[in-house]
Amino acid sequence: MTDEQQTTTNGQRIVGRLAPTPSGYLHLGNAVNFVLTWLLVRRAGGTLHLRIDDLDRARLRRPYLENIFRVIDWLGLDYDYGPSGPDNFLRHHSQLLHLPDYNYLLRRLAQRPGLVYGSPRSRTALAEAPVVPLATPGAAWRARVPASTAVAFADGWQGTVRVPLADEMPDFIVRKKDGVAAYQLASVADDLRLGTTLIVRGLDLLPSTAAQLWLAAQLPETSSFNPARAQFYHHGLLTDAVGTKLSKSTQATGDQGVLGLAGPAVVYAAAARLLGLPAAAGQSLAALQEEMSRGGACPRPPGASLFL
Repeated sequence: MTDEQQTTTNGQRIVGRLAPTPSGYLHLGNAVNFVLTWLLVRRAGGTLHLRIDDLDRARLRRPYLENIFRVIDWLGLDYDYGPSGPDNFLRHHSQLLHLPDYNYLLRRLAQRPGLVYGSPRSRTALAEAPVVPLATPGAAWRARVPASTAVAFADGWQGTVRVPLADEMPDFIVRKKDGVAAYQLASVADDLRLGTTLIVRGLDLLPSTAAQLWLAAQLPETSSFNPARAQFYHHGLLTDAVGTKLSKSTQATGDQGVLGLAGPAVVYAAAARLLGLPAAAGQSLAALQEEMSRGGACPRPPGASLFL
């Protein structure tokens, strides 16, 4: 594999990540995303990290953490850097170890006049709520997204996309009510720390990508997280017979999650169909990788989903 093959179109070396959250058993969509990420990184001869997002301590459970490693093994995937198991993760890789980095960025955001404000309303509340000082106990910090703000970037599978951020994710949370950094900020910090240059997500996370790009641009410390540095690939979603996105509960099976399916071939087949590959390519991970190495992966058209 040459250096040219190992770089993005902007000259950055390919560094990808698997980024599960141990707040439930991994479902079919998680597994498909893992496979797609692994295929793209391995085809490029890049580096793959396992990054587990565990800031949501209220929902973290030991069985959910163990499930992540079991699913990776079950799928036959490997990664180059990251925890070797649950205990190693908790000791050496937990996001709690990076709280000082997140808190530094939160302080920097607070120093920008008018950029963040305190809010007593919950994430799901629709009604307007009063703005309160950032130091107010129990208040979340929200980023003030100006009206008409939109974020545009080139997506490897969807082409040029434009996300109306002010409509899709207005004034999103950057620090939760418990004082801990929220997902959008922590994800930017972690991807910069890992040197991530390739990010694979479902189409439902387009607003999150836009929010992270906009947020990163607000500080010089995070401004290098941008479309010139990272490639984004947003894939279609898994849907039922009437086109409804499959929920986590629908995609999971009891207390095993995706491990309750007949076997990993179900995941490979779903990945092949999302990539527009022949059915034979979805019979095994090796077949998928071989087809990808021949350049046979054709992205689905923008907005496409996979009917199961």
